[in-house]
Amino acid sequence: MNSSHEDEKEVLLRCRRGEKQAFEIIVKKYMKRAYFIALGLVGQHEDALDLSQEAFIRAYRNIKKFNPEQQFFPWFYQILKNLCFNHLKKIRNHRLASLQQITETELAAQRNDDFDPNLLVERNEIKDRVWKAIGQLGEKHREIIILRHFQNLSYGEIAEALFCSKGTVMSRLYYARKALKEILDHET
Repeated sequence: MNSSHEDEKEVLLRCRRGEKQAFEIIVKKYMKRAYFIALGLVGQHEDALDLSQEAFIRAYRNIKKFNPEQQFFPWFYQILKNLCFNHLKKIRNHRLASLQQITETELAAQRNDDFDPNLLVERNEIKDRVWKAIGQLGEKHREIIILRHFQNLSYGEIAEALFCSKGTVMSRLYYARKALKEILDHET
């Protein structure tokens, strides 16, 4: 095991003993990743903040059920994912607005280009189309696209988070990309 996992394991053992300050270390380590995953799954800034915070609260309340021999994030991810999908089920009767743009991705793209208003408009239109299409994907396809392309997780990390094999990850990603392409092709 690497020292990072050993350090995290020790912090989690302290959490299991009821040390709230130890859990703050875990929250700080994963809060940004949790927020962006939630944002990718539900598409609304406020909802993503609420759901990622709720996931940490639930993880803390259930920390004694967590096996400290395992890595924390795959266990936590299941809590976060379930909260996000349950949230979406509750609001499914209402039409979901376009997913908000992820600011970090946008800023990185803008740094690479000179200011060209036409290019920016075109990029935003394409981005809106892609996010709208991602929002139309089923839960499993949306989830795998977000984890791979927006969280940049490796196939191994995704397999660990989803409790499946790398082959299953590759297959789901293939079909998710295919479905996304079909939605985008249908719109043009």
